[in-house]
Amino acid sequence: MAPLPVSSIRVGKIEDVQELIKSKPNKVPERFIREANERGVILTLKTQHHHHIPVIDLSKLSKPHNHDDFLFEILKLSKACEDWGFFQVINHGIEVEVVEDIEKVAKEFFELPLEEKKKYPMEPGTVQGYGQAFIFSEDQKLDWCNMFALGVHPPPIRNPKLWPSKPARFSENLEGYSQEIRKLCKRLLKYIAISLGLKEERFEEMFGEAVQAVRMNYYPPCSSPDLVLGLSPHSDGSAVTVLQQSKNSCVGLQILKDNTWVPVLPLPNALVINIGDTIEVLTNGKYKSVEHRAVTNREKERLTIVTFYAPNYEVKIEPMVELVDDETNPCKYRSYNHGDYSHHYVSNKLQGKKSLDFAKILN
Repeated sequence: MAPLPVSSIRVGKIEDVQELIKSKPNKVPERFIREANERGVILTLKTQHHHHIPVIDLSKLSKPHNHDDFLFEILKLSKACEDWGFFQVINHGIEVEVVEDIEKVAKEFFELPLEEKKKYPMEPGTVQGYGQAFIFSEDQKLDWCNMFALGVHPPPIRNPKLWPSKPARFSENLEGYSQEIRKLCKRLLKYIAISLGLKEERFEEMFGEAVQAVRMNYYPPCSSPDLVLGLSPHSDGSAVTVLQQSKNSCVGLQILKDNTWVPVLPLPNALVINIGDTIEVLTNGKYKSVEHRAVTNREKERLTIVTFYAPNYEVKIEPMVELVDDETNPCKYRSYNHGDYSHHYVSNKLQGKKSLDFAKILN
């Protein structure tokens, strides 16, 4: 149920940011300049040092030789999901070579001539291909970012025409990487289930043949990073999202915590995990998806590889009965088909957590 191109959508001219900085390195076109209240505040190291999102050591969960370590880490995971919606995982078991290989071919893809990348266009109304997603009008502000997105699993969501022939090992590396990330997502959902007091296979049994997509985001340097956003504020429609940030990456990701945009400092060999809208609904709001965005840097580029993992489109989503209590925690979300929510999500521009209104029971 991948979205189809919508010919009636008029998106206007979408300038390629990599080409922009080649021709006009010091000019930011009007369509990228945000209103003052939307702009990304570039925080200094002095203001960043006390913000650290939780770090979960997966080696303490995957091999619980020490029962106390296991319980302590599960408690940390529960707190991370409940208080932050974001955490970093270390000792995740994915080989460094697999991570480096996908980063290498992603970087090589973005370095290709524009004519080559244009062979894989992201058509208006879709979220696969090269370009910018979630653009629905000619006057909508653009992100300072180039994207390349692909449906990975199950096979029917793939668009083979969009899988590039260059770089040579792109498809092979993406296949291998995606298999490893899929295993990681299954493990994470097992631990999240345990943290909720549920049986560990609860999510996997519910999700069926889970949907997996990947998006590569390339943020070139920007001469006026205080005027633009790399990626507009949003929560993810997934169950869980896995973010890989390129080696020696500058700080770009910010999450909304207590009405403050908190920068996420990348840890070496760590992956950033966040809770998506689907888990928020299933847990009846106990674990919430969190609004996040990306800012840019004056001198440094930034590359991220993001995997979205979600239930099969045919699955019915509603709060799990164990997490609903008519008196203390009444049902906050209605029942719906996940495919309908996915279609709703990709048919609207990124606008904080507005997409989740689709599922809320309004009093």
